[in-house]
Parts: sequence; C-alpha cells; structure tokens
Amino acid sequence: MKNLKTISAVFAALAMATVLGCASTSKSEGTGEYVDDTVITGKVKSAILQEPTLKSAEINVETFKGIVQLSGFVADPTNTSTAGRVAQSVHGVKSVKNDIRVK
Repeated sequence: MKNLKTISAVFAALAMATVLGCASTSKSEGTGEYVDDTVITGKVKSAILQEPTLKSAEINVETFKGIVQLSGFVADPTNTSTAGRVAQSVHGVKSVKNDIRVK
C-alpha cells in the first residue's frame, strides 16, 4: 500500500513536470508554439522568395508567437514595404516588425 502511494506520487510529480516544461511564458515558447512559428517563418521566406522584386538572400525572417521580424538590407526603399506587405499576407502572421534597411 505504501509503495503504491509512493509510485503514484512520483508519477504525479513527473506528469506535472512534463506539463509545466512544455508551457509557454512571456519570454519563451511552448513546443507547439515553436513548431507553429517555424512553419510561419518558412511560409514567409517562401513568399519573399516568390516575389520577383525582392532578393530573399538579403532578408532575414524570425518569428516569435506569430510576430514576424524582418531584417536585412535592400537596394530600393520600395522593397522594404513590399517585404512587409508580403509577410503580412501569410496566414498565421499576427503582426510584422519591419527592420529592413536601405543600403
């Protein structure tokens, strides 16, 4: 009987640690959110690659909790707004922080 209580307590503690270990906080993502952000980043990079006026090698994309950050350099000032518009059009993007600079 005592062993059953001990085993149950250990199992409950492990289950609690597992659940809390996957939870997100304001500064870190949970496992599911990380996967979602990775997918969004890939979709944004693909959309930028398909835009003929943009050089995708010069634009960096990072995503955290659905918020996309664009950075890098472009030759034409209109490319900055084009990249932001393309990123915003991707499904799952909550907002875009555009830090692209003109060379």
